[in-house]
Amino acid sequence: MKVIVLDIIEITRDYVSDVLSYEPSSHDMGHVERVESLCVHIGEKEGGNPDVLRLAGLLHDVGVVREYEEGGDHALYGAEIAGSFLADKEVDEKTIKHVVSCIRTHRFSRGMVPESLEGQILQDADRIDALGAVGIFRSLLSMGALRGLKHASGMVKESSMNAYAQNPFEGFEEYMERKPFKIMASLNTCTSRDIATERLKIMEYFLEQLRKEVY
Repeated sequence: MKVIVLDIIEITRDYVSDVLSYEPSSHDMGHVERVESLCVHIGEKEGGNPDVLRLAGLLHDVGVVREYEEGGDHALYGAEIAGSFLADKEVDEKTIKHVVSCIRTHRFSRGMVPESLEGQILQDADRIDALGAVGIFRSLLSMGALRGLKHASGMVKESSMNAYAQNPFEGFEEYMERKPFKIMASLNTCTSRDIATERLKIMEYFLEQLRKEVY
């Protein structure tokens, strides 16, 4: 018997919450549900299949714990895990392929090109959650977690070397220039760019004020 859409979304939410319960930085369930909400909001303006958007939003970071344990790319891990999970729940093959494609191409640092509108929206939503007040909070949380993880276990995340800067203010500024302030140019939809414009104003003001206070 097929699981009805509402049920599979809530089952997926519970599954992801359990998987991410020990996530050590900022790819936690709060991030996941904000991305899900952004996917729905952008989709209402731009179009796209709302069920695919919600499932992709919920499952997009399900591979992060494996990345922390083994290295590699959580987008590829997540696509594999999501495909197996949805197949086990008897979701139709077309939907599974669509969701898996969105997850595989969502990651900012890999420069992937989404294969569908839903993939574009997921990529945008994930990037937008790195902006604004929540983006500042997440970046500082992640830097602290990564520095603590290195101290405790010696584990280093190669794609986030700014987190280990001797001067954490300089590490944060490097992060801001390397990621948030470059996100606008990579967004796929007009709705996403409108949201990003407002959030970047907050980040620009914060960084300007931080420089005044620190330097």
